Amino acid sequence: MSIVVPAGFRFAGVSCGIKQDPTREDLTLIVTDGPAVGVGVYTQNLVYAAPVAIDRQRTPSADIRVVVANSGNANACTGARGIRDAEAMAQMAAEACGAQPHQALVMSTGIIGQFLPMERISAGIRDAAVVLGSDQASFENAARGILTTDRGMKVAGRVLTLGDHTIHLAGMAKGAGMIGPRMATMLAVILTDAPLDVADAQHSLSAAVADSFNCISVEGHMSTNDTVLLLASGAAGGPPLTDSSLQLFQASLREVCIELAKMIPDDGEGASHRIAIEVCGAATRDDAHRIARTIADSALVKTAIAGGDPNWGRIVSAAGYAGVAFDPDRLSLSINGTRLYQFGQPVEFDVSATSRSIRENRETHLLLDLQQGPASLTFWTSDLTVDYVRFNADYHT
Repeated sequence: MSIVVPAGFRFAGVSCGIKQDPTREDLTLIVTDGPAVGVGVYTQNLVYAAPVAIDRQRTPSADIRVVVANSGNANACTGARGIRDAEAMAQMAAEACGAQPHQALVMSTGIIGQFLPMERISAGIRDAAVVLGSDQASFENAARGILTTDRGMKVAGRVLTLGDHTIHLAGMAKGAGMIGPRMATMLAVILTDAPLDVADAQHSLSAAVADSFNCISVEGHMSTNDTVLLLASGAAGGPPLTDSSLQLFQASLREVCIELAKMIPDDGEGASHRIAIEVCGAATRDDAHRIARTIADSALVKTAIAGGDPNWGRIVSAAGYAGVAFDPDRLSLSINGTRLYQFGQPVEFDVSATSRSIRENRETHLLLDLQQGPASLTFWTSDLTVDYVRFNADYHT
């Protein structure tokens, strides 16, 4: 898709030999023309990677100039050396781009428990700094530099007019397996030329992540490296957004995050279906999220969808053990618009037609109505196939 690159940023993606395939980019550099607002949301895993530790210390900030990321090596579970390597990686990127070390953020993704090849990373940073560009091709090179098992780059963008100013958003993400965020292995960077206050940027990103990256799962395995960053250069001009302008920006940011997030389970390793689980009528949003996530993480639900089986029993029983209080006699379930279960009991439906609708569509939509309250939420996951098992049985972590 065509992405309008926000003003105030330059990008590069190069290969420096971290991945076995020398034709694949494995180092990304994102540089701002001046100090930018930088905020982040990170994994909640108690076992977290060195780059997460560094970025948590440095965000939120109004003085970010550089993001450097590598793929092929997660720099996770690498102890004190991992921290030193992450700090060195950030410092090298800052120096290569004329910034200070504290102005650099770092991200890593890939195999856990291996030390970074620092000589290769150093060479890659030098090479990337030479080819930085502000065009779409440079942006796409950077987007490819963060990929691991992804089948292709994941990018999204929006353009909106706020008064006399045109605002651009552009995001890149990676992720296909080890996806079970509560803010898997999953990285995302969203860039904008909007002028933002640091506190508003953090609030806006956290809210957008809650409805997007925290509403996806592939196998429910929370990664050590999950990071979502938002950088705002302010190059569009004007004072920091407030009131209705800020709300319009937040809506576009949410759209970009949801679009990127949905690409991740759609690209789930070996997946043949993306599953959208919509829970409505819940007493609270947390209740809706817990039920949707429980269904999403059920291997029995996933394999049913993989086989085109409208097995409503697996879905409603998963809702029942989610740890949420609701009246089972008020529960209803539809798959792809066909009602299968209503008021606590099955209803007659065309099994063959419903099965065919699952098999013939990339996305399967599950709608559960609890009739307990006003809250609703949509959660996305992928099915579970033999190809997923084979891939992850062979993939060294």
